[in-house]
Amino acid sequence: HHSLMVANLAEAAVEEVGGNSLLARVGAYYHDVGKIKRPYFFIENQFGGENPHDRLSPNLSALIITAHVKDGVELARQHGLPEEIIRFIREHHGTTRVEYFLRRAQEQGEPDQVMEANFRYDGPPPTTRETAVVMLADAVEATVRSLGHLTPGRIEQVVRKVIKDRLNDGQLDQADLTLRDLDRIAAAFVRVLTGVFHHRIEYPEVVLREMEKARRREARAEGRPEGNHEARGGGRNGGQGGTAPSDTGSGSGGEPVGSGRDPRAPGNANGGRSP
Repeated sequence: HHSLMVANLAEAAVEEVGGNSLLARVGAYYHDVGKIKRPYFFIENQFGGENPHDRLSPNLSALIITAHVKDGVELARQHGLPEEIIRFIREHHGTTRVEYFLRRAQEQGEPDQVMEANFRYDGPPPTTRETAVVMLADAVEATVRSLGHLTPGRIEQVVRKVIKDRLNDGQLDQADLTLRDLDRIAAAFVRVLTGVFHHRIEYPEVVLREMEKARRREARAEGRPEGNHEARGGGRNGGQGGTAPSDTGSGSGGEPVGSGRDPRAPGNANGGRSP
């Protein structure tokens, strides 16, 4: 699911800045393929079970996490993937830090004795606009997914902070992107994510009961069977704390993101499967 979401985000954003959106989508499908080698060391594959990092030192955990890039490049070459796709695997983390385990190491020992270089990916930073956008989409999706109580304003705040942090860290220095491009990328991310992580109106129980009584009175007046339907009025079970609905193609204005494009576009939940 993460790779599909990154692909949706990347395609929408690359279209805004005039890059190769299909290449960005396919590259996003494969960017995390290296996690196949040690899947349960990554939070999205633990499903609430035991976290093996609880038994490891922060340095060893960081080494395992960063190794998924090298593992992915090796797998891609073994299976004959083109260099254009391998570039996404190699560059999607650039030389960023593994922040969580860096902080754990600093908390467990003397901060001055922790070598930051041991907690950075080997890189290189993105060298094309497509790989840069996938890097940003990867970080944005993971961050937003980890948060609760999302609103359009909160989503935009997170998106712009992630992009700013990558820019300030020098991760976008080799990518062909302007500040205006970054603003358009942010807007595209916000549009897609707002459509995915929207929260429907949640009515109090007393309102739901009154709605049901009104429906029954109306049915009796018209001589229709009353039945026993629950008045949901907008889906009281909708929007479950950031869990994406199956249809990820709705933008903030209600228009499908993939409207008018081929079935691989982000508006088509079934067409966006990894090759």
